Amino acid sequence: MKSSWHPGCPVPISGLRLIKMPYWGFDGVAHPNGQMVVNKDAATEIAGVFKKLYAQKYPIRRMELVDVYKGDDFDSIEADNTSAFNCRAATGSTNWSQHAYGYAVDLNPCENPYIEVSGKIYHKKCAKYYTNRSARDRGVITKNDKVVKAFAAIGWGWGGNWDGTRDTQHFSRSGR
Repeated sequence: MKSSWHPGCPVPISGLRLIKMPYWGFDGVAHPNGQMVVNKDAATEIAGVFKKLYAQKYPIRRMELVDVYKGDDFDSIEADNTSAFNCRAATGSTNWSQHAYGYAVDLNPCENPYIEVSGKIYHKKCAKYYTNRSARDRGVITKNDKVVKAFAAIGWGWGGNWDGTRDTQHFSRSGR
């Protein structure tokens, strides 16, 4: 975690856990080596969510540590990478993101973009098509679908339910 964690982060490395888990790719093949770092207090719950999604063959484009992208959230999103911990500020803020605590997961970020009230998206390279949330394409998360329900079962909220700006890739323990 040379890039995603640094001194001053709100959680020490000892407070984080690496989860290694399989996932179904968009290629229809099981990928045995997905990796994600989360808060140690959420590791069992998050592993359980992804176990449910795996059993349902929910497709995930890729699941790599943000360090593969040198801790650059933008590059990780552009690669359509499902990830969790990254010690960074919340988008448009100087406050810590829930990702900096290991209490947030971004799932298939190209298919599930961050959409401002104005309709602006930041990842036009990969997400423009998916601003239409009625799309039923693989990997698109919609209200009350199996992904939202799996996270809700552990008490986590979905950014697609936010008023105003919506972060349709984002699930967090705080709901923010």
